[in-house]
Amino acid sequence: MKIIDAHIHFCPGIESFRMLAEQAGHRYTEEHLQAEFSRLGIEYAVVMGNRAPDEDVPVCPGFLHYCVGLDSGWEQLDEQRLAELVEQHLRRPDCVGIKLYPGYRHRYVGDRRYAPLYELAAQYDKPVAIHTGATAGGMGLLKYAHPLTVDEAAAQFPQTRFVLCHFGNPWLTDAAAVMEKNENVFADLSGLLEGRVDMDTLFQENEGYFSLLRTWMGYAGGYEKLMYGTDWPLVNLEQYIAFIARLVPECWHDKVFYETAKQVYSL
Repeated sequence: MKIIDAHIHFCPGIESFRMLAEQAGHRYTEEHLQAEFSRLGIEYAVVMGNRAPDEDVPVCPGFLHYCVGLDSGWEQLDEQRLAELVEQHLRRPDCVGIKLYPGYRHRYVGDRRYAPLYELAAQYDKPVAIHTGATAGGMGLLKYAHPLTVDEAAAQFPQTRFVLCHFGNPWLTDAAAVMEKNENVFADLSGLLEGRVDMDTLFQENEGYFSLLRTWMGYAGGYEKLMYGTDWPLVNLEQYIAFIARLVPECWHDKVFYETAKQVYSL
């Protein structure tokens, strides 16, 4: 089975990421990641950028693609300069989209400052990936990260593709509703686990949650709009493949693990 991992993080030098990788049974190095991709049949991966667009182009090995991230530092830029910098990234073949962090930046995705970026994304036929759902740590504000907030942007910019990262977890119902309503909204299934786990025990102890997850993943034919993603180094790559394969009906594996991401990110 061919696989595209639509959501990883690769920022060498970040100690917390190195520790997470080791806890998940990995080494946080380019060589290790490339070897694991080869072993597991992962053809492409999309790095979600954590750098401001005015910094140097992210360190991204040739076997990876990236989304330019608006995580921090960009609020000080005026709209024109921000758009210019983001466009410089979008012109690059290895840049496959834009990544927003509304819960951490305390700004709704419908904010007018994002509008020129949505137009650029449509112009370059590259999606806008948005962190939706729970935030890490107490500084994030959940009201900005709720998947329902993406509905407004998706309706106002129908030519722009949007990706609900983490499937809006735990607001699965709302994420599914936004995807069903808006033809231009997709989701990745990253970050639903952390570290290494005993899979049988995990499913036994969380039977209710996984039943709900399956229900809303398949809502109104939703499997065709879902993409495999891990949030690596948060998880063990081999275990996460088995985890998603257990949740998604086998007849949808090609779509979820490969075809939809290839289409959405133009890989």
